[in-house]
Amino acid sequence: MQRPCDFAKRRKHLAELSDEELKERFWELAREIVKPLYDLAYAHTSPSIERSVLLRMGFSSLEAQSIVSSAEKRGLLGKGAGNIVLTFAKARDIDYLQAGRELASGSGWDEVTSLFGGELGQ
Repeated sequence: MQRPCDFAKRRKHLAELSDEELKERFWELAREIVKPLYDLAYAHTSPSIERSVLLRMGFSSLEAQSIVSSAEKRGLLGKGAGNIVLTFAKARDIDYLQAGRELASGSGWDEVTSLFGGELGQ
């Protein structure tokens, strides 16, 4: 069974758009498609999941608790505690364990917030 070619008919609503407008439309649709996945991931993490990730990365329970608590307080938990530590380590060009221990001690959180674009809770 061959599908009839209806490409011209299906693209009529796009025919008058410039390349720039098509590009913007593409990204608009891509954001629309990904939003439910983002919302699901954001809504389904928890402090215990994030602590578990940090424990598996080699942090102590107390360090993990401190990092997760600080991330949650700043609305960054949805970014992922492990991701926060790794991003901070990369930005400082230090080992991730050292970076996590700095965060656990309470330093570096202003930098972390700026690294994530200041999008608290996004």
